Amino acid sequence: MASHVVGYPRMGPKRELKFALESFWDGKSSAADLEQVAKDLRCSIWKQMASAGITYIPSNTFSYYDQVLDTTALVGAVPPRYGWIGGEIGFDVYFSMARGNSKNPAMEMTKWFDTNYHYIVPELGPDTKFSLSSHKAVQEYKEAKELGVDTVPVLVGPVSYLLLAKPGKGVETSFSCLSLLDSILPVYKEIISELKAAGASWVQLDEPTLVLDLESHKLEAFKHAYGVLGAELSGIKLLLATYFADIPATAFKTVVGLEHVSAIGVDLVRGEKTLSLIKEHGLPDGKVLFAGVVDGRNIWANNLVASLSLLKELTASLGKDRVVVSTSSSLLHTAVDLKNESKLDAELKSWLAFAAQKVLEVVALANALAGKKDEEFFSSNAAAQASRKSSPRVNDAAVQRLAKDLHGSEHRRATPVAIRLDEQQKHLHLPILPTTTIGSFPQTLELRRVRREFKAKKIAEEAYIKAIQAEIAKVCKLQEELDIDVLVHGEPERNDMVEYFGEQLKGFAFTENGWVQSYGSRCVKPPVIFGDVSRPSAMTVFWSKYAQSLTARPMKGMLTGPVTILNWSFVRNDQPRSETCYQIALAIKDEVEDLEAAGINVIQIDEAALREGLPLRKLEQAHYLNWAVHSFRITNCGVKDTTQIHTHMCYSHFNDIIHSIIDMDADVITIENSRSDEKLLRVFRDGVKYGAGIGPGVYDIHSPRVPDTEEIADRIRKMLDVLESKVLWVNPDCGLKTRKYGEVKPALINMVEAAKKLRAELASTN
Repeated sequence: MASHVVGYPRMGPKRELKFALESFWDGKSSAADLEQVAKDLRCSIWKQMASAGITYIPSNTFSYYDQVLDTTALVGAVPPRYGWIGGEIGFDVYFSMARGNSKNPAMEMTKWFDTNYHYIVPELGPDTKFSLSSHKAVQEYKEAKELGVDTVPVLVGPVSYLLLAKPGKGVETSFSCLSLLDSILPVYKEIISELKAAGASWVQLDEPTLVLDLESHKLEAFKHAYGVLGAELSGIKLLLATYFADIPATAFKTVVGLEHVSAIGVDLVRGEKTLSLIKEHGLPDGKVLFAGVVDGRNIWANNLVASLSLLKELTASLGKDRVVVSTSSSLLHTAVDLKNESKLDAELKSWLAFAAQKVLEVVALANALAGKKDEEFFSSNAAAQASRKSSPRVNDAAVQRLAKDLHGSEHRRATPVAIRLDEQQKHLHLPILPTTTIGSFPQTLELRRVRREFKAKKIAEEAYIKAIQAEIAKVCKLQEELDIDVLVHGEPERNDMVEYFGEQLKGFAFTENGWVQSYGSRCVKPPVIFGDVSRPSAMTVFWSKYAQSLTARPMKGMLTGPVTILNWSFVRNDQPRSETCYQIALAIKDEVEDLEAAGINVIQIDEAALREGLPLRKLEQAHYLNWAVHSFRITNCGVKDTTQIHTHMCYSHFNDIIHSIIDMDADVITIENSRSDEKLLRVFRDGVKYGAGIGPGVYDIHSPRVPDTEEIADRIRKMLDVLESKVLWVNPDCGLKTRKYGEVKPALINMVEAAKKLRAELASTN
């Protein structure tokens, strides 16, 4: 039996690529240094998979930033503002598109389907000319071949690439990027031909958009594209892979009918209905199924007995030579290797499998299906499954009872938001267009050192508290000097906006090196929710109360919301996600009420990940939004009208869920806006009324570029075209922890000056 992995993490087991990238960006190392680190990582991964016995090993899943940006480089779709004049695209143009440069902002970044991974959105238009402008895929295939490893080169498929793109600057928003299909296909034919000439016998084209509810003309585009590609490229086999959800029945029929596609890869972890379609309709003769039965999105050990049973059903229906054991998606979304975890206890560790362990699971299932079952491996897995199911660490009857009781109420604040805002203004006395930031301030090396040494018990708690309070005082003083209206304490005590809370909640576990790429060099270390969740004691009150004591201005209490904690964690898979979310909501509710009792009158409950948890299939979305929005309301339904509740949301598509956002009933929402060309504002131009406070971000914090005052003022003017001045806030797109003070201070100076400039303009017209 054959085995396959859709893709693999690229950061390295100890985040080697992250540090190499940041060193290169800071000018501390050369391009050659960066390339050597990247090569070493790639070679190590290929050798690892070959040694484990994987039949179909992927290549070109490595990226210096993002696989969609790599595709933009591949096809030469560089927006004109970056000054590219042709030829092989190098680091200068590549990283300018991703991060911006001194003259031009970065391209838009948004979530990759319903994951916490971000991709750089292609910008296309009727004048876009495609050409083969990056030979990375061929170079990496040859690199692996030199090691003696024959790989399957992986590309983002042409239809998904165009469907994920947007009209570029100056292009009518009604422009269909899919209309460029016939223009882009020659580049795909050329790169596949080069891969074939280099010796590749397979190529994998990832088409994840197939799991969406696509209109008929988009499905026709798949027929056309793969007819063109396959008809002219004999001698190389095409694997079309899709993942993250069920394939709709119409899309399934389209895919299996693609004559020149040799194999189809599907997600059978999140695609139970896809399994039913396969059982009911089968596959045309000669087509191979790459069956994704090992979860690429979570870190729980596979239930090998259940997966083997499913695979036997498939082989009984299709034949053993037509089923390949695979991961459900790329392992990009999991941590790298469990062997690097020395502090997890043995029982909990036995319940887990990171990317390296999932590779072994794939091979073990393939061998077992071929009659070569590793009895010891299966026995150990069965013992771990039983241990997890029966462990008293997992279940707390009292917590389960409290969460169950939540289903009987909507948990809404009694007073309408317009009245609440009036009451809050009587206490807060804010100017028109109030300024604030999202929460975090730069995390300096010294600050990280203090936290690290305290965690390692190298410094006493008294010294740690003194150091953190000094940092809070510095941040407060800076904000007052900048004349920001609503302050934050900067979050110097926090390593991560989810991990910080998880460390103080029951039911969570933490890894040392369970890093997962979020975007570029940015990595997160998701907590592991293994059991019922509760809050033993207050988590933020001490720091927020101290920060408020330093200033007469409002100081925001900063919390992460239940949906974001859920979506940015590795979540237990033995109960519905909604039940886990309700448990977290109750814990955050306790914290909100403690902050209010401590005199904190503005409390921000971030729900940065609300949109990313939205199911990809429309039929499933209303149910998710109902419990997700309900969970947020649970956290703050008991506060006084004078307590102002803020929330924040990050990069994503919000327009289609704006009514759910309104239903959250927050007093103020701050939201990403600047990198997406004010796309959010269109929903208000289209007539949606938003009566609460709103702060669409006025500058992009994910770029080192500092916008000038007039640029920010112009953004505010665009907001005032569609939003009333009395509800509009002025703030950056997101938290500032990843930036340096040399970038943050001038950007905030310009932001405050822009707000004051607009206040003066508004006053002069009244």
